[in-house]
Amino acid sequence: MTGPPAVPEPDDAEVVARSWELPDAFAVLYDRHAPDIHRYAVRRLGESVAEDIMAETFLIAFRSRRRYDLSRRSARPWLYGIAAKLIGGHRRREERALRAMARTGEDPLAEAWSDRADERIAERIAVQAPLAGALAGLSPGDRHVLLLVAWADLSYQDVAEALRIPLGTVRSRLNRARRKVRAALIADPAFLLDGTELTPAWTS
Repeated sequence: MTGPPAVPEPDDAEVVARSWELPDAFAVLYDRHAPDIHRYAVRRLGESVAEDIMAETFLIAFRSRRRYDLSRRSARPWLYGIAAKLIGGHRRREERALRAMARTGEDPLAEAWSDRADERIAERIAVQAPLAGALAGLSPGDRHVLLLVAWADLSYQDVAEALRIPLGTVRSRLNRARRKVRAALIADPAFLLDGTELTPAWTS
């Protein structure tokens, strides 16, 4: 004997639409995406401000939810776009930390780069001064695009939606960022001797 068919969970767009009349429904979106937004903020800025970035991201999203484009079934690009804008306000903090790591090989943000819950950071940026230096040398726009692809696993189209830029701009920024990262790493013998291999998201 079989039970009633399972009711599929509402997608993000349905959750947002429901929250227009039932604000508490927005909590579903938080439960789905807050851990990823927090992890991304930690990687970019460190634990000390990540919680604030995550909280403000969802506060802004909640307040602007009636303007959400319901044709976009996943809210991930929207949320990462809000987070990226907030992170952009801490650009100097991020660049100082990256340049410090590039000089010393030691990570001043500690757990920001060594998230034990996500082994894909096996790029081991915590010990890769050359990569830190390459990231610090990118323009804010190029760094946003590269890290949304490499760390947030967004597609090119998702990045375009997140940052509200044309798809062609995403491609050109990503190509430029990868070219600079690749050149910086090739030029550093310490990185080559270490033997670390980067995923294509970083260099191709």
